[in-house]
Amino acid sequence: MDFLSINPATGAVLARRPEGTDAELEALLAAAASAQKAWAAQSVRERGTVLHRAAGLLRERAAALAGLMAEEMGKPVFQGRAEAEKCAWACEDLAQRAPGVLADRPVPTEARRSLVCHRPLGLVLAIMPWNFPFWQVVRAAAPALAAGNGLLLKHAPSTQRCAEALCDLWREAGLPEGLMPNLRLSPLRIATLIGDRRVAGVTLTGSTAAGRAVAASAGLHLKKCVLELGGSDPAVVLADADLELAAATTVASRMINNGQSCIAAKRLIALERHRDELEERVTRLMADHAMGDPRDPVCRLGPLARADLRDALHGQVARSEEAGALRLLGGRPPEGPGWWYPATVLSGVAPGMPAFDQELFGPVAALCWARDEEEALALAARTDYGLGASIFTADRERGERLARQHLPAGGLFVNALVRSDPRLPFGGVKDSGHGRELADEGLREFVNVTSVWID
Repeated sequence: MDFLSINPATGAVLARRPEGTDAELEALLAAAASAQKAWAAQSVRERGTVLHRAAGLLRERAAALAGLMAEEMGKPVFQGRAEAEKCAWACEDLAQRAPGVLADRPVPTEARRSLVCHRPLGLVLAIMPWNFPFWQVVRAAAPALAAGNGLLLKHAPSTQRCAEALCDLWREAGLPEGLMPNLRLSPLRIATLIGDRRVAGVTLTGSTAAGRAVAASAGLHLKKCVLELGGSDPAVVLADADLELAAATTVASRMINNGQSCIAAKRLIALERHRDELEERVTRLMADHAMGDPRDPVCRLGPLARADLRDALHGQVARSEEAGALRLLGGRPPEGPGWWYPATVLSGVAPGMPAFDQELFGPVAALCWARDEEEALALAARTDYGLGASIFTADRERGERLARQHLPAGGLFVNALVRSDPRLPFGGVKDSGHGRELADEGLREFVNVTSVWID
């Protein structure tokens, strides 16, 4: 199996990488296991200096990394620069909080001395996707490395140049040689790798189907796993909401990364009496996202990352139309090279339609209408996913209360778009996965919380 890097704007092959052999994998595993022991012996603050250096390099190279993302997976360069900056922020935040979070905690008992300490587990296998090729790796890697673990990076086949750039950057920052290898493996070999005794845990960002497969392998071998999977985040617009704010915020959320984000506002759910105004506002704002060269600083909508993703998205849109959704904008991929899909608006989306029941990974806004707020909240909760949810209302306290009562998700946002933030734990429930990344909780995911008793 060859790993192909393809420019999604043109379909041109940028690079070809062969799959690693068993002998190459064994050499990388042995080197990583050895390097991890030396890394774990360093203090938390010493490890933090490497994270700080990585942050500096990410900022210095933000423009170059953004260009690489634009070429390899179609991300507009202004968003790519923001992604690199956010990676730097996360490295700095986790380096600063790690000494306190991972410090020994004395506990008064009958012993002369008793305490709780946090020890690294070992090597963590990180199976990462293509859509945020730097952020999602750093989001998993920074807390794992800060805690003293090593990282085995299994990046997406289509973003191998991004993977190589990131591994090189970490080595330049001072990460020991071999501690973060880039593994080129087919999916069929992942289960065997998870079973290797040198692999202590696994973290995956990807589809729910991939999460089930990884969880099954991790469970079979009793390995800790963190799963950040798909989402169908609702944005609930209550009767007293500022409709201009709600429309602008949900469109901004929906169109991040060409619509290819697990925490995008996938379903805007509002009252029927607001239908005309919200249809007009959302359609106008979505229409502002013209397709263009992602390397252009003014581009707001690049191509989708792969041909199969574009075809799957179009199939979901077409089946939703057949089931009764009204297409207000877009919905027809252009002819010619590249994997383009226009900004699209579907109205009257309801349960039973792919646009409601499934995750739409692309620039498609699904507008759903409810008789009253009770039905709106029920529709929002009617999903197998539980990554994020937002609610819009003039009464912030009521909005918080209703979100906490009715919206099962890992992140709840009032009058704001769902986002990840290094200062807050990130993750989901139900088919969106389990475990948390970032913040204090992320630092403790891959550690052995050890009780020590000394008489």
